Amino acid sequence: MTIESLRRPYGARQTAAALMTVGLLLVGACAPSATSGTAAQTPSAQMSTVPPSPDPRIGLRAGWFDAGEAAWNLRLVSNTPPSESFINRSTPGDRRLTNSDLGFVGNYVLQGNYSGYQVWDISNPRKPTLKTAYVCPGSQSDVSVYRNLMFVSGEATSGRLDCGLQGVPDSVSHERLRGIRIFEITDITKPKYVANVQTCRGSHTHTVVADPNDKANVYVYVSGSAPIRSPNELAGCSALPPEEDPNTALFRIEVIRVSLAAPEQAKIVSSPRIFNDLAPPPLHAADDSATRARAAAAAARRRGPTQCHDITVYPAIGLAGGACGGYGLLLDIRDPVNPKRIGAVADSNFSFWHSATFNNDGTKILFTDEWGGGSQPRCRITDKYEWGANAIFTLIDRKMTFKSYYKMPAPQTSSENCVAHNGSLIPVPGRDVMVQGWYQGGISVFDWTDPEHPKEIAFHDRGPLDSTKVGNAGSWSVYWYNGYMFSSEMARGLDIFELVPSGFLSQNEIDAAKTVRFDYLNAQEQPKLDWPPTFVLGRAYLDQLSRSNGLAAEKVSAARDELARAEKLSGRGRREALTRLAARLDTDAQGAADQAKVRTLARAVSDLAAAQR
Repeated sequence: MTIESLRRPYGARQTAAALMTVGLLLVGACAPSATSGTAAQTPSAQMSTVPPSPDPRIGLRAGWFDAGEAAWNLRLVSNTPPSESFINRSTPGDRRLTNSDLGFVGNYVLQGNYSGYQVWDISNPRKPTLKTAYVCPGSQSDVSVYRNLMFVSGEATSGRLDCGLQGVPDSVSHERLRGIRIFEITDITKPKYVANVQTCRGSHTHTVVADPNDKANVYVYVSGSAPIRSPNELAGCSALPPEEDPNTALFRIEVIRVSLAAPEQAKIVSSPRIFNDLAPPPLHAADDSATRARAAAAAARRRGPTQCHDITVYPAIGLAGGACGGYGLLLDIRDPVNPKRIGAVADSNFSFWHSATFNNDGTKILFTDEWGGGSQPRCRITDKYEWGANAIFTLIDRKMTFKSYYKMPAPQTSSENCVAHNGSLIPVPGRDVMVQGWYQGGISVFDWTDPEHPKEIAFHDRGPLDSTKVGNAGSWSVYWYNGYMFSSEMARGLDIFELVPSGFLSQNEIDAAKTVRFDYLNAQEQPKLDWPPTFVLGRAYLDQLSRSNGLAAEKVSAARDELARAEKLSGRGRREALTRLAARLDTDAQGAADQAKVRTLARAVSDLAAAQR
């Protein structure tokens, strides 16, 4: 399926936004200290639903740790520079020391880096502390965790089995590592390198997949995007087209099975060819005639994608979203060893399908376009809004239907690599809210509950690393984890943010989101969000009904009062008061403008009543 372009010029959107009523904004004109946050917003700014105009992200001062900053409806809690082994003071943004993806376990953040990984203790988010820095070059060192195991991607031809710094000068070498490294992290301060699994294309990214029906093993999907290695280096590797070699390493991913009892025995157990028979995707709607001419000349040689960049699995619904070069794929993963393609979408506005995110109830899926590979400026005022953006689809009966694009809405300079990249859901009950990194476009929080009209509700941005050239900096990925948003800043270290109340998001909604807790988190292994029964959950739903006029104002007010009275009671008295309120809300739902949300509130109050002792 090819999506018709909405053709909204990026610059035109910004011109229109600049004519809006001026909103209040916190702008940090000077960078914070290593572990201090920006000042809190004023009450009037907290209630703002009008984007600030002019947008303060435009024209920020360049710099490394002294760049100008702008924020709206969120607060920078801390910025912690890279540790000594992962910082190049003479060449800020050195590609060899680029920070990459994040994983989480307990009170720790694992931060990948092209030269290894760092582990940060985040018990105090205002002052993270380094627990270990493990130097092991290989790029891009994306990290994931499962119980006491950590997995690290390796793709560079210079990566060594022994993690040495000398590289691998030979074109064929049995000292080279391209695949997955496995560490045992029972003592996270002393990771033990227990195994590796070599693959023909290496591991650009990977995805941990826990099978609910298999408690003895965990699975890892490996996506490789580098050239296929010589069969003299790794037996069975073939770069021939399938008509010449049916066992080619093209058109497939690798599935690794890892025994939890014996991770050193990890091995590839299948190589699903999820790209077979896909037609060449439509050509990108390039912005210059020379690019279009080159693309047309290459058309006769084009095939469908031969690789995936990234796969997000959602085990609770048995589906995965594959961002695979020229396509966004929908996969059935109920049998995790044998994922099957059940849908595919393409778009001439998309250049490189990069990653995917489902909404919590599995009725929508969002794909990102990393046009330019993350190293190019794709958020200039001259760039079309659809380019380097997100594409949002509804997902009904396992079929994807395009609804809209979303792009970080502030134009950036030609010195800032900026394009859609990694993010995650924020567990705001009853809504689809996401935080996402845009490299040097900063981070953007947006609501896509209405898939046809996504809207930015918060942001943070810094000025360019260098005002004279494109540097490697900005948010590689930003994920919500146990109450905070953690961003892997490619050159500047680890950022931690928290939301503040606004006209878009109440304190009750933020507090309800904080009740969702994880023991560990890999964003590409998307967990089902469940909210425990609490009074703040009920208040969050009431705030939403008040904001949307989904229930008459007097009934919202009465429900607030009854909920407050019930909270002051205990035992049987509280349970009975909550049961009466739930019954009344069920009745109120019949005449409400938003009947579904009122019934959701009634169920939340009923569950809270059942939880009382």
